[in-house]
Amino acid sequence: MERDELASWLRLTLTPGIGNGTARKLLATFGLPEAIFSQSPSALLQVVTPAQADALREEPPELPAQLEATWQWLQNPEGNAPRRVLALGDADYPPALLHIEDPPLLLYLMGRLKLPLDPARSIAIVGSRNPTPQGALNARQFAQSLNQAGLTIVSGLALGVDGAAHEGALAGAEASRLATVAVVGTGLDRVYPKRHHQLAHDIAQRGLIVSEYPLGTPPLAANFPRRNRLIAGLSCSTLVVEAALQSGSLITARLAAEQGKDVFAIPGSIHATQSHGCHALIRQGAKLVESAQDVLEDLPGAPLVAAVPTPDRSSPDDEDSLLQALGFDPVNLDALQARTGWPTPQLQARLMTLELDGQVARLPGGLFQRIATT
Repeated sequence: MERDELASWLRLTLTPGIGNGTARKLLATFGLPEAIFSQSPSALLQVVTPAQADALREEPPELPAQLEATWQWLQNPEGNAPRRVLALGDADYPPALLHIEDPPLLLYLMGRLKLPLDPARSIAIVGSRNPTPQGALNARQFAQSLNQAGLTIVSGLALGVDGAAHEGALAGAEASRLATVAVVGTGLDRVYPKRHHQLAHDIAQRGLIVSEYPLGTPPLAANFPRRNRLIAGLSCSTLVVEAALQSGSLITARLAAEQGKDVFAIPGSIHATQSHGCHALIRQGAKLVESAQDVLEDLPGAPLVAAVPTPDRSSPDDEDSLLQALGFDPVNLDALQARTGWPTPQLQARLMTLELDGQVARLPGGLFQRIATT
């Protein structure tokens, strides 16, 4: 995109009172943005209100600074992470996004992976920002197995399940394979949350980071639910790992279902609030899955591979009665004592050993939970 073309698109997105819907009407009527700004007031009034027509005739005061910042950002990529801005109608603009509600006028891209994605080879993995240890492990393992089967993992770079899914995809990808797409709710000149700075860097080197928001956009709460329509739109299906009943992940699942795409959900403990959203989705028709292979067998068309290693299931450890007593639901020390009959010092010592071995996690409220491992 040349600088003058970029300036016209930025001006359209920055014009007050002109949302995506109105902008699409103007583009359909007059063509490219530069043609819109050359129209007479009477021509504009055939499409927009008088107030909108007046706004279109005035250059937004922030345009010069936004144009310069964006142009400099495009000219100075970091390492092996190319930067692009795609406009609605560009040949590389993802066709799948043209069919979602309110497709963005501009997409800001950073990374080696090029759009459009193959819609049959990408899956969204989303879930709680505060998952249980088992939930985070599930997200990582499912993402790794699905990536190894040839799927690109799409998520939102948030804390918890999103971050674990991106990490699993990166772990599953060979050095030459592009692994994962992060759709974010800020400008691409900042990383949110900050603790994912290194993860964002790794994704840019071996995948792609996508935003519809201009450079400089801070992490505004309203932007994150909106970006979920892009996560669902770029994917052939959506897998919800853990989600509370009010989780934003359920928005992604609903949008995927409205787009006619499969929704998968991993069941969890009836005592874990992070599983209640998944259980609600299953009651509403989402497909219950227990392994990556379950997902692959239910994807549209034939499975990408005949079989995949699925580290998602584990068998009970018959040699350790404490692990059997724990089960897989969160449990407190008193309940474990009742189940095992062990004295408190012995029980606490064994729990600490299992925790250090990564087989048990300590949860808030004095609870313990067994972790299914490979």
